Amino acid sequence: MALSSPPFAGHELMIAWRYLRARKAEGGVSVMTWISLIGIMLAVAALIATLAVRSGFRAEFVDTILGANAHVTVFNSAEVQENGLLTRTINDYDEMAERLRAVEGVTRAAPLVKGQVMANSRGRNAGVEVYGITQENLLTIPRVVTPQYQEGDIARFAEGVAIGSGVARELAVKTGDKIKVISPNGVKTAFGTSPRVQAFEVVYIFTAGRYDIDRTRVYMPFDQAQLFFNREGLADEIEVMVEEPSKVDDMALKLIGAAGDRALTWTWKDASGSFLNALDIEDNVMFVILSILVLIAAMNIVSGLIMLVKNKGRDIGILRTIGLTEGAILRVFFICGAFTGIIGTALGVLLGCLFAIYIDPIFAIVNGFSGGEIWDPSVRGISFLPAKLQLNDVMSAVSLSLGLSFIVTIFPARRAARMNPVEALRYE
Repeated sequence: MALSSPPFAGHELMIAWRYLRARKAEGGVSVMTWISLIGIMLAVAALIATLAVRSGFRAEFVDTILGANAHVTVFNSAEVQENGLLTRTINDYDEMAERLRAVEGVTRAAPLVKGQVMANSRGRNAGVEVYGITQENLLTIPRVVTPQYQEGDIARFAEGVAIGSGVARELAVKTGDKIKVISPNGVKTAFGTSPRVQAFEVVYIFTAGRYDIDRTRVYMPFDQAQLFFNREGLADEIEVMVEEPSKVDDMALKLIGAAGDRALTWTWKDASGSFLNALDIEDNVMFVILSILVLIAAMNIVSGLIMLVKNKGRDIGILRTIGLTEGAILRVFFICGAFTGIIGTALGVLLGCLFAIYIDPIFAIVNGFSGGEIWDPSVRGISFLPAKLQLNDVMSAVSLSLGLSFIVTIFPARRAARMNPVEALRYE
């Protein structure tokens, strides 16, 4: 007569625990259990570490875009001048900026004068992009005012220029040094246009954390930039920042309506949308690949349980004979596999979280062994490899690991439950 007992009763847990502690002489089941546990631990740790780095990279990449660049750039469509040349300059830039600031959700609207020039210092040259901006508006750029690294005094901006740390490194200058800014579109003479050359003191050096900004960005006082680029009384564009950058597309029509009939907009999503889409695709592919690794690790549980069922055939026959039901036998072996999955997942979560938390020291050690910088900001855009632990990423890894572990455990457990006790004991 079958014994009636509640599911996962104490005796089922006790039997499962004894089987998990099987000695090598009893078939080496404990070795397979350890292999399964370590495999799941490493797979879960790799998945969590990858998800954390993915989230950190995306957050840092977007933050460097939003922290040092316009959320929306407003400029005029091309217009033909009296001399037949096309121009996009803005005459009423102060009025346009005021109208844009009045739009709900806009936090900042700053007129800019922009130009690409050559910077020179003591025989060293670098191509840079000059941003002519007022000191008041410069102080509202987060990645410039509170950068990763700074040198000098931004309060002296009216006396010189502020440059990115990459520009400073390329020109081998520090605060207090002077750099020459050379523009091919300079002074107009009877013999043509001669290059304009002007020296500026470097009063502030910043590291925004984004390679293409630090390596090319030079901020110049707005009035000086107007004179240098022949923009007296004019601006090239209006730099707009908003409260919710993720919803910037919804504000485009309002901004165009406030700016005027000739106005056009270019958002940060337009500039970086293709890269963000590529990141989304890469994230999905990486998750699928690492999920397969978790599945492969979970399949080791099947191998271990099949060996366990084979080695414990006599025990199964005896347990069935004394009254254990098929359901009880199934739960015993399910507990064996599930316990391995739970412990492996827990250790994997711990290892993956530790890796994400201490990623900087780990990379410092790797750099020390490799003898060089393994993270190249000129290729990856940002200056370091970030990691950002998020609860939903950890829970995704845990759910995937436990789900696969529980599912693959069912099949060998059912095989054990359906074993005929007579056949199991016939040759014992």
